[in-house]
Order: sequence, then C-alpha cells, then structure tokens
Amino acid sequence: MPTLNKIRTALLRGERPLSDDPALRRLRTALTLFFALDGFLFAGWVVRIPAIKEQTGASAGDLGMALLGVSAGAVATMMVTGRLCRRFGSHPVTVVSALLMSLGIALPPLAHSALALGLVLLVFGAAYGGINVAMNSAAVDLVAALRRPVMPGFHAAFSVGGMLGAGLGGLVAGDLSATHHLLLLSAAGLVVAAGAGRALLTHPAPRPPARTTPAPAAPGGRPSGRERRLIAVFGVIALCTSYGEGALADWGALHLEQDLTARPGVAAAGYAAFALAMTLGRLTGTALLERLGQTRVLVAGGATAALGMLIGSLAPTVWAAFAGFAITGLGLANAFPVAIGRAGELAGPGGVAGASTLGYGGMLLGPPAIGFLADRFSLPVALTTVAGLAAVAALIAYGTRGAVAAPRG
Repeated sequence: MPTLNKIRTALLRGERPLSDDPALRRLRTALTLFFALDGFLFAGWVVRIPAIKEQTGASAGDLGMALLGVSAGAVATMMVTGRLCRRFGSHPVTVVSALLMSLGIALPPLAHSALALGLVLLVFGAAYGGINVAMNSAAVDLVAALRRPVMPGFHAAFSVGGMLGAGLGGLVAGDLSATHHLLLLSAAGLVVAAGAGRALLTHPAPRPPARTTPAPAAPGGRPSGRERRLIAVFGVIALCTSYGEGALADWGALHLEQDLTARPGVAAAGYAAFALAMTLGRLTGTALLERLGQTRVLVAGGATAALGMLIGSLAPTVWAAFAGFAITGLGLANAFPVAIGRAGELAGPGGVAGASTLGYGGMLLGPPAIGFLADRFSLPVALTTVAGLAAVAALIAYGTRGAVAAPRG
C-alpha cells in the first residue's frame, strides 16, 4: 500500500513519521475537540425537542417546519463560509463559528410558538453550518499533511460528542428543564471553544503536499467542470446519508416516546444508541478504508443502513427499534466523512462547502418531509424514507465507483 511504503521509507531514512510531528498532533487534538463539541451541542438540543414541542404546542407538521430552520440556516451560510475560509483561513472561522453555536443553543427555550422556534433555529443553524464547513476544511488540510485517511476519526469525535450529549440529556430530562439544560450546554460550549481555539489560532493550517499530477482547473483557480460534477456526486451521497442522520436526531426520540410509549429518558437513549454505533463505525473507519477502499465502504454502508432503518422504524418494541437504530448508525458511519473528504481533496474549502451544502440539504429536506408524511400516514412510515435514501446512496457510489475510489491528485 502506498501510504505504508512511504512510512517504511521514512523510517529507513531515519525521518520522523508525520503523525509524530508535535504541531500536527496539537492541531489534530484541537480539531477533535471541535468535532466533539459540535456533536455534543447538537445532540443536547435534539433530545430536548419533545420538551420544546410541548412548550410551543406545535403539531408534528408545524414542528417539522420549525426544525427546517436549523437546516435552512446551515445551508444558507455554507457557501459563504467556504469563501470566508479561503480569505481568513479555516482555523479562525472554526473558532468563531463554535462560539456562535454555543450562544445559539440557548435560544430555543425563549420560543413559545412554532414560528418563533423556527426563527431562533435559523440563528443556531447558521452557526452549525459555519462550523461544519470550517472544521471539515481544516481537517482536509490536516489529513493531506498526515497522508492517511483519518477523516472518519474526526467524525467519530462528533459521534462521541453526540453520544455524550444525548446521554446527558436523557439523564437530566426528568429533573432539569429544557431552559436550564440548554443554558448549561451554552456555558460549557463557550469554555471548550475558547480553550481549544487557542491551538487553532496559534498554528496555521498545514500546507498539503504537492500533487503529483495536477488536476485541471478552470481559470482563476476555480474547480473545473469535471471537478464540479464530482463534487455534486459526493454532495448527493452526503445528502442521502445526512437525511438519515438528521431524521434520527429530529424524530428518533419522538418516535420511541410517541409510537412505542417509551419514557422520556429511554427515548433519549435511542439516539444515544445510534450515536454509539456510529462512533464505533467511525473509529474503525480508517482501517476499513485502507483495507476495503472507499467504494466498498460506501456501498456496504448504504445497504446496512437501509436494512437497519427498516427495522428501527417498523419494529413493534422499543428494544428492537434500538437495534435498528444501532445498525443504521453502523451503516451511515463513514459515508459522510468519505464524501466530504473527497470533495475537499478536489477543491479545498470550496469543495467542502459545495458538498456540504448539498449534504445538509438532506437535513433541509428531512424535517418537513417526515413531518408531512407523519401527518398524512404515520411517523414509522415516514421514517422508512431513510432506508430508501440510504439504498440510493449505495447505488450512486457503486455506479460512480471510479470517481469515488480515485486517489488524491
């Protein structure tokens, strides 16, 4: 394998492996904390959705439209964030976005109608979109410098944060109001963002190694037509998979509580099971990518997620639904990191922003679509659309396997 050969050659020459570079280690640790913080804050919000729904008195359809605010705010700022990263660097934009997201999570308890909730979620979503583009752009640069497919590890940190955020939410759901809970998350987020931000602000992004065969680019340094088409392909794969992740985040706890009569704490643990399975999948993601390649990982993951979500949405018991959620998490684990990472390799922050905009379109489409279908049919039936889109992602990855598996440069 090329990466292993490079490491062996460096060791024979007495060179220190790139992973031992202290600056790169510090950057990797700081970026890992930002990914974990992102997941922690987002999960802390989603497990309180049932409480916020009760506070606002919204129907399932109205709640779906309000939840659209998160995705609408994220998608609206992603392309702007890509340009900001090119101008100011991905590290400062990551820190600022994290601080804004920490402040934004305190806003939902202030809303007492579906309309007001949708407006405050626009603010929260804008910060969420900004940090996802910025920190993924920073991660793409670091992955290139390390010359190893470690992008799933960063997204594993997001899943760990999500698991901890959901677990904490489940523990305090019966004793702590949503207002006090989200205020505590806001304070914790500000502290972590300020602490980890020092490392990013004092260390510039590493310069990626030169391409051995430069990819053709359009005049002015913009992506070529072929690169834009590939970015769109990766964006659609990300869309199909983020639809499922967003659906379980927004509707998973409500499905368990409303359709399977689970207690609030148990319902919150359903998302924690999904997050734990996704974490395990991403922690093994680098090894899987090195052994199987990107195409096989994407195809197998999409098929696994489709099966898992059919079980999770149609199971008659809480524990069977938990198992389905866990299988879905394993299947979806590495699809989004691979898609965003490949787009970033092609076109830097612009590629990350383009694929992320399409990818988070899955979250933009998911809340109102599932809310509408839940009103028209039922929430379990609506959640089966997650299985359908996961299967579509697997088919696209297989159909475009040459582009998916193309090596960097």
